[in-house]
Amino acid sequence: MQPKILLVDDREDNLFSMETILEGAGYNFVKASSGKQTLKILLHEFDFALILMDVKMPHIDGFETARLIYERERLRSIPIIFITAQSYDDEHVFKGYHVGAVDYISKPINPALLRAKVAVFVDLYQKNHYLRVQEQKLIAINKHLEIEIEQRLLSEEKVKALNMSLQEHIDRLESANKELDRFAYMASHDLQEPMRKIQTLTDMLMKKHSSTMNVDGKDYLGRIQNTASRMQTLIQHLISFAKIPTQIKEFVECDLNVILKDVLEEMQPQVKEKNAKIVAAKLPVLRVNPVLIRPLFTNLIGNALKYSRKGAMPVLKIYSDSNGQRAEKKYYRIFFEDNGIGFEQKYAEHLFDMFSRLHDKSEIDGAGIGLAFCKKIVEGHKGFISALGKENAGATFIVSLPASLNGIR
Repeated sequence: MQPKILLVDDREDNLFSMETILEGAGYNFVKASSGKQTLKILLHEFDFALILMDVKMPHIDGFETARLIYERERLRSIPIIFITAQSYDDEHVFKGYHVGAVDYISKPINPALLRAKVAVFVDLYQKNHYLRVQEQKLIAINKHLEIEIEQRLLSEEKVKALNMSLQEHIDRLESANKELDRFAYMASHDLQEPMRKIQTLTDMLMKKHSSTMNVDGKDYLGRIQNTASRMQTLIQHLISFAKIPTQIKEFVECDLNVILKDVLEEMQPQVKEKNAKIVAAKLPVLRVNPVLIRPLFTNLIGNALKYSRKGAMPVLKIYSDSNGQRAEKKYYRIFFEDNGIGFEQKYAEHLFDMFSRLHDKSEIDGAGIGLAFCKKIVEGHKGFISALGKENAGATFIVSLPASLNGIR
């Protein structure tokens, strides 16, 4: 695959200069001489690994062009590096990052620096593309094998052979998923250090120089601190998400009532802040991983508190279909029933997707990882999680855990 790079500058000599510096690396260049022409190109082409864009252009400058680009969802994954001859003052840099830029390069361009930065983003684009292609291939292979199995049920030997082949492909898919988990963990882990530096430097700047800053300066710095804090939280969530497969190892007999009691005590400040009422019935004793059941309960309770309705006291009912008694059944179901804002049932399946959100961030804060986190924990216990809801009439999340974890120690 030959990576495509979009070069944007109103001066032909600058376009020629960037192309000359990057030639020989196997890139496919598409050039635009204005923001308007850039937007026209992106109406038909969107598989770019990177956009290198001049900031100062007539009619529509680089900042406005970037803002218009990122209004389209299918273009939001394309990184933009601004090329600028202006100084790196705080307001200038903040404006670029605010519209979505990932980096800056100043003029006159340092060839080695340009080649290095472009290589990093192209490499990331190629790796992501490769992982997506491999995943689609494995999904297609598994789908094909499922069809073959249905067609050959009359032949026991053929079915056995196909099952063995299917298992091999499942193993490959699991291996690919593990690789994706490792990649997510490594990427998130490597992002922690620069985020800590950003937080440390902004804290120092606020402490030492806040008295000399004007109102706008303090406001911009405060926004940077808030953004860095949210980014740090997101990174920590991603690392926790990637760690789940390694944590699901030991299963022990646990009284879920004890775990629930501990979680509710820890969450008492949030419950009090929301003036919420929580009614907990008897839960069963099951073989689980207590380290992961705690964040499962925490996320589901926190979700109910977060999505409460304005003007109504939040009420959360937690109960099981066994009322805490042992019964002859394959699965025990635990219900988390709230009276919050709910959701349309047609969106139920998407609730557990990574980064999935049904409400705007400006309305309700969150990273969109909590329910995906819950799903991974429950599936690690060989169980299931589902949701029932009605808009403005509450939601019920159902956790189904197996009565017996055969084959799992």
